[in-house]
Amino acid sequence: MDAAAEARITELERRLAHHERMADDLSAVLAAQGRTIDLLKAQVARLRERLTDVEEGWEPSPQDAKPPPHY
Repeated sequence: MDAAAEARITELERRLAHHERMADDLSAVLAAQGRTIDLLKAQVARLRERLTDVEEGWEPSPQDAKPPPHY
């Protein structure tokens, strides 16, 4: 094998290693984002439940039925 072909193969191997590392890094970021999304979904579900509980116990005051004074 001549020196030019050897250099080309070496460069391709270097690039491949870089792309493999990049793919691994992106995969790790994607997994972390998936976990974050799952946590946020669970938090939103709990907040919805709490809001529903608060709304069920809330009774409107008579002033809520009146139009604002600027009408």
